[in-house]
Amino acid sequence: MKRYLLLAAITVTVITAGASFTTAAPRARQDREAQEQEKLAREAKITKEQAQAAALKRAPGNVESAELEREHGRLVYSFDIRNSKHTITEVQVSAVTGKVVRVEHENAKQEADEKRKEGGGKTRRP
Repeated sequence: MKRYLLLAAITVTVITAGASFTTAAPRARQDREAQEQEKLAREAKITKEQAQAAALKRAPGNVESAELEREHGRLVYSFDIRNSKHTITEVQVSAVTGKVVRVEHENAKQEADEKRKEGGGKTRRP
């Protein structure tokens, strides 16, 4: 009987410890991402709102996502804008100068591929 109680106690301890490790990893990643975003924001010379206004002048529509990132050595705000035809245009605005530096129109396949990469999972095909 003591052996079963000891085995049960060990099992509960192992499960509890495993659960705390699996929840700590995503939090640590989120903390690192937040610190990286703060660092990039300190380098930016314009605000996200200013960059978004420039992006929407170039590609009118609804902003679906926005992020500050370093791409090809440049600090840029990247916006995914859905237009009236329901396609996505990615517009990158320099976070230093406020000028549009890249515009890319995504087709449905590119959009699905990007969502799959960002989500890390599979997407259903129609």
